[in-house]
Amino acid sequence: MSGSLEGQSVVVVGGSTGIGCAVGELAAKAGARTYVLSRSAHAPEGTRAIVADVTDAASMEAAFAQIGRIHHIAYTAWSRQGAPPLATLTSDHLQQSFAAKLFGALHAVRLALPYLDPSASITLTSGQVSRKYGVGSVLKGSVNAAVDAAGKHLAKELAPRRVNVISPGVTDTSQWGEPGSAKRLETLERVSAALPVKRVATPEELASAYLFVMTNPFVTGAVVDVDGGGLL
Repeated sequence: MSGSLEGQSVVVVGGSTGIGCAVGELAAKAGARTYVLSRSAHAPEGTRAIVADVTDAASMEAAFAQIGRIHHIAYTAWSRQGAPPLATLTSDHLQQSFAAKLFGALHAVRLALPYLDPSASITLTSGQVSRKYGVGSVLKGSVNAAVDAAGKHLAKELAPRRVNVISPGVTDTSQWGEPGSAKRLETLERVSAALPVKRVATPEELASAYLFVMTNPFVTGAVVDVDGGGLL
């Protein structure tokens, strides 16, 4: 499983929009049989959409059973919780954020195990705020740091299957508002000015990092920062 996805199966969990959608599209263009799992029926061209909810084990089990043998699984699902400071942080904020991004990832990998090829790759998604500290970032920072740690533990536990984590910086997606909205433009312009590369990432640039860890058989246990120098 080196260098090519041609004829292999790629599963993107949470791939209806944003980075996950770009991963699915790029994998399909690389010749993979690509399946996009989400609560909607939306999927990029060249992929197959399967409706599944990461918080519903039965729906995830049914989805994996439909697919059969899995060579690569990328988990990109998340929950939009904003950045509440500790004083306003609620149990619902915590539960929804961890349920979607950490617990959902662990359950998805567990349920996929019977279908994972012995040389399969697993790619989780965290974010630079796991190691970029600030006011109002305790929720996102905590869940992303937990994903970073989970990826390294799983790389040991599930070997020789490979487990890696992609840690995106700010990326031009709907997470920052609707396309063309003043809020989105202001946020992305402000972040761009502070980055060494002077711009934020595109979803396609993040997708290429997922395909890199899928196709390089010597990469495991890595947290790959794709952040335009945001951690510097």
